[in-house]
Amino acid sequence: MKQRSSSAVKKKGTSTKARTNIFSDIVAEMKKVTWLSRRELIYLTGLVLLVTVVMALLLGVLDFGFTKLVNEVFIGGG
Repeated sequence: MKQRSSSAVKKKGTSTKARTNIFSDIVAEMKKVTWLSRRELIYLTGLVLLVTVVMALLLGVLDFGFTKLVNEVFIGGG
């Protein structure tokens, strides 16, 4: 079995300087982000909600139909 040299063993944990660097990098990257305008945000949120409701209704109708079909075929009514 090979022994590891002391220089090859890494310390666990993150130093305070490294954490500060990480957070400053995050802040710098967040400043580069192109954020949506309030109008775009409201429009796209409404669109997502509308599509979600339409899909939920569609899936509900399909589920109801398949349930009736399966009950008719396997149970003979109901």
